[in-house]
Amino acid sequence: MNNYKEYKITTHPFNSEILSSVLWELELLGINEFEDHLKVFTLEDSSITAEDIIILLDRLKKEKLITSFDMEENILPNKNWNEEWEKKINIVEVSDKIVIKPSFKDYDERENQIIITIDPKMSFGTGEHATTKIVLQLLEKHFLTNSKVLDVGSGTAVLSIAASKLGAKEVIAIDNDEWCFLNGIENVEKNNVSNITVLHSTIEKIKEDGFDLILANINKNVLLNIRKDISSKCKKSGLVILSGILATDEDEIKRQFTQIGLTAFDKKQIDEWIGLVFKKN
Repeated sequence: MNNYKEYKITTHPFNSEILSSVLWELELLGINEFEDHLKVFTLEDSSITAEDIIILLDRLKKEKLITSFDMEENILPNKNWNEEWEKKINIVEVSDKIVIKPSFKDYDERENQIIITIDPKMSFGTGEHATTKIVLQLLEKHFLTNSKVLDVGSGTAVLSIAASKLGAKEVIAIDNDEWCFLNGIENVEKNNVSNITVLHSTIEKIKEDGFDLILANINKNVLLNIRKDISSKCKKSGLVILSGILATDEDEIKRQFTQIGLTAFDKKQIDEWIGLVFKKN
């Protein structure tokens, strides 16, 4: 019976979406996401080594997506890791209205609540991370019924599903990671929403424009790299909700998005993470 290797990875800044997408380049058994770290699992006799993981983390440092990292390696006895993973996926009450739950847990729904069923598997967006909560709360606050929505870096498609259930006319969810793309499709089907199109794509390849609302919960560097695409896809007076941003990066994000015709008018912060709402001039 095989034992397992567990690698506990912490980084500064910590963004589980970035880490997961990079680490899944290796043939891992699984990744558990926590508030401030990840745990990565392989078989004890796997060809994947600590050095392989360090190479990927060093790449993130060179790309300036993280400034530092730490990794602990442990040997764990064999057990049902899928069952262990399910124990760690919680029901998240994002607000009085929006609740995220896995399909394998029950929840007593209250009147007028929106229940979003998410089985995250290999992609980011269980609702437990601060940035996901931030975007969902801002989405609920500023949502316009019958809007056309673009969800950039959609992960589990949780934001797209929320937008659909809030009353969007049309939602396009895009992610350049194949695992996220496939998981997004599965979650859309689980929630029985028919107006979401999930695409394995990047924003510059999307031909449609005139979106009333654009959502992007990604890291700062990616947001800055695609800011002109975000602006061009957004209709005049449309809204853009951004997160994946550390509070220390607020001024730079505001400055660069203001330069391309977007004005910040609302902000939400949880711990060190913030979300910003912009309106296109």
